[in-house]
Amino acid sequence: MEFGILSLVPPLIVVLFGIFSRRSLESLFIGCIVGSIMIDWKQFPGNFLSLLSETMANPSLIWVILVCGIYGMLIQLIVASGSAVAFGNYLLRFIKTRKSALMTTWFTGLFVFPDDYLSALSTGVSMRNITDKFGISRPLLAYLVNTTAAPVCAIIPLSTWGIFTSKLLEDNKLVPVGQGLWGFAATIPYNFYALFALLVSFLVALGFIPLFGKMKAAEMAVSTADIATDLNHKQPAKVKPIDFIFPMFVLIGGTLLLKGDALQGAALAFVLTIAWYFFRKVMTYDHISNQALLGFKEMILPLAILSLSFFLKTIGDEMGLTPYVIAEVKGNFPPFLLPASLFVLLSFISYTTCSSWGLYTVALPIVIPLSLALNINPFLMVGSVLSAGVFGSNASFFSDCTILTASSTECSPTTHSFSQLPYAIIAFLLAAASFVVAFWTFII
Repeated sequence: MEFGILSLVPPLIVVLFGIFSRRSLESLFIGCIVGSIMIDWKQFPGNFLSLLSETMANPSLIWVILVCGIYGMLIQLIVASGSAVAFGNYLLRFIKTRKSALMTTWFTGLFVFPDDYLSALSTGVSMRNITDKFGISRPLLAYLVNTTAAPVCAIIPLSTWGIFTSKLLEDNKLVPVGQGLWGFAATIPYNFYALFALLVSFLVALGFIPLFGKMKAAEMAVSTADIATDLNHKQPAKVKPIDFIFPMFVLIGGTLLLKGDALQGAALAFVLTIAWYFFRKVMTYDHISNQALLGFKEMILPLAILSLSFFLKTIGDEMGLTPYVIAEVKGNFPPFLLPASLFVLLSFISYTTCSSWGLYTVALPIVIPLSLALNINPFLMVGSVLSAGVFGSNASFFSDCTILTASSTECSPTTHSFSQLPYAIIAFLLAAASFVVAFWTFII
């Protein structure tokens, strides 16, 4: 059953309640309850529980839970061993200014490109002591970490985002089987939000774009003297920078060698890191076991938020949210505004439902035939869909990447999200304008 414009009600409730309460989990829960009642109030709460069960059985969600759980255990081992501090102390030999600390954070995010979860967790953990030393606020650190996570993965073919999208392009017959990565590469010039998000964050790191709003307030509240005093003493004598580099190398290399499978890459890195730390006598057996369990425990809240965001997407699918929005775009906008309009409206869906890959799965089977029927460059239209998903991942205060970034940088999700939102909006506006211009230029 399709609800038309009423399908917007549950995500709007989530956003409005989240803005006023600044609580992600409760906002999602209320939105899901309202959506379940709207679908069939006579069957509530039975339909709520059945939809929740359906969501929890989703293979994509199970994959996310496993990946995040293993990442959480691995990152906790790296932190507890002192190797993240060792790596940070090593980098401090070469980082002498605030600007170089910001630029190192930005480039570290580019380097960890196989997966946005990996980037958000490892970059935040490895750089927060360095940025602390130079009086850089956690919201600014979180902004750079988040904005070099999904945006980078969305323009790199050999990433989990690239491989997932490539398969969708093949499944929807935009490119022949076996040519998915080529098709994905063809969308990169049109993934305007990802490109502009990276550009804006780069200019912020350089100081060319000034800090303002909540970000400026957070920076002014930082006291360099207070936080720079406890950096170097946390590194155990036996721990070396290699103890951080080894897990990262195995994680990135393993993910790439295993055809971009982040789950297998994470599992391989977790097992080999345990063996490495035990062999190097960095951690005892009991310490490894306790810290690994603690790492998974600390992922419970982020995973609960992620599960409810998947639940909200399930409710949106039941209410026909995405097809309704695409139909409205198709019926009410001239062809030259379609890519920009699609980007704007799907960005709203991605932001309010915290759906990126799920959005791609629903939208691309509709958008690709639509673009071919209207004789619009299909890669431009696909680029608008991909950009919308990246915006949601980057900007939403309860997206998976926002939650993981907040965890790794020790900054609350709402503080992080609302302080970076003005910069995300700058990239958003530049992207929307670019989709209009691209329709008429030689890029088509």
